[in-house]
Amino acid sequence: MEPPAQPRRVTIVDVARHAQVSTTAVSKVLRNAYGTSPKMRAKVRQAIAELGYRPFAAARGMRGRTYTIGVMLPDIRNPFFPEILDGLTEALDETDYQVLMGPGCNGEAAEARVTEAMIDRGMDGLVLIAPVSPRSHLEQVAGTVPTVVVGRHGQSAVYDTVSDDDIAGATLVVDHLVGLGHRRIAHIEHAETDPARMREMPNALRAEGFRLSMRAHGLADDVVSTTYTQEGGYLGAKKLLTRAERPTAVFAGADIVAMGVLEALDEARVSVPGDISVVGYDNTTFAALGPISLTSVDQAGRHIGAEAARLLLARLTDRGKPSAQVKLTPSLVARRTTAPPPA
Repeated sequence: MEPPAQPRRVTIVDVARHAQVSTTAVSKVLRNAYGTSPKMRAKVRQAIAELGYRPFAAARGMRGRTYTIGVMLPDIRNPFFPEILDGLTEALDETDYQVLMGPGCNGEAAEARVTEAMIDRGMDGLVLIAPVSPRSHLEQVAGTVPTVVVGRHGQSAVYDTVSDDDIAGATLVVDHLVGLGHRRIAHIEHAETDPARMREMPNALRAEGFRLSMRAHGLADDVVSTTYTQEGGYLGAKKLLTRAERPTAVFAGADIVAMGVLEALDEARVSVPGDISVVGYDNTTFAALGPISLTSVDQAGRHIGAEAARLLLARLTDRGKPSAQVKLTPSLVARRTTAPPPA
């Protein structure tokens, strides 16, 4: 018995025949080009819907655009990054662009593979979220395809950036805890080993903001270096718990780090906030969950994503426009994981 024939792909010719218009008219509607009336566009779009026509991305790419945008994520387990994605996709919802994602796995080699694969597949633009690659690599990528870098500070002539004022965010945390009466405050940071990236990475600037703010209050800064992961928060808290004089408050550099801190404190039967207060950063959805109620710095992930989309669309329209740097102002959301220190 012969296998059933595969259904034939609907083509632009089929759409033109069904709508009783020319293939040129269909092409113009698909490209949002000038020269088509509202009535014509309605007929073509109705035919597309009735036939289930899907443009062939490779063919569209040969004509100039694939209408795809690649997004590189460093860690798909971090609950903050979906906030950025939501803002990005919502801003692109009324356009013809489709977002496709790839994991960067927090490493230069993996990031290079992902970005190169996206370029090789003809994606029209890239959004790189918290990349760790050297600036030279980022500029090489941006020289090939319009690029927006999210979560990296600094300025480049070839790519746009969207970031949070991380020094201000760390200052909000210290001011909040000092205002509650805390004096022994520890910070769990993501260890930054590359001096060339030091002034650009949000983790380094949050640690710097913590140190500056502690000194401004006349207090000694206390920093534990691990990673911006749940495991990093867990290990950092374990180190702090071994000290003869424990901190009365812990500033975790990210909400995912705070998850690990809370796990370690619960395991050690340390009360939060009765014994130790905990503050996160990112104000992710889990931070607002009732059983957790984590005090956290809100850097408006959806707004970051929307700004990234706006900048990328502008650069897709005009490749020669001057680069733009957007820095957002954070706010602190106080919840139940912070309170005055024990007497």
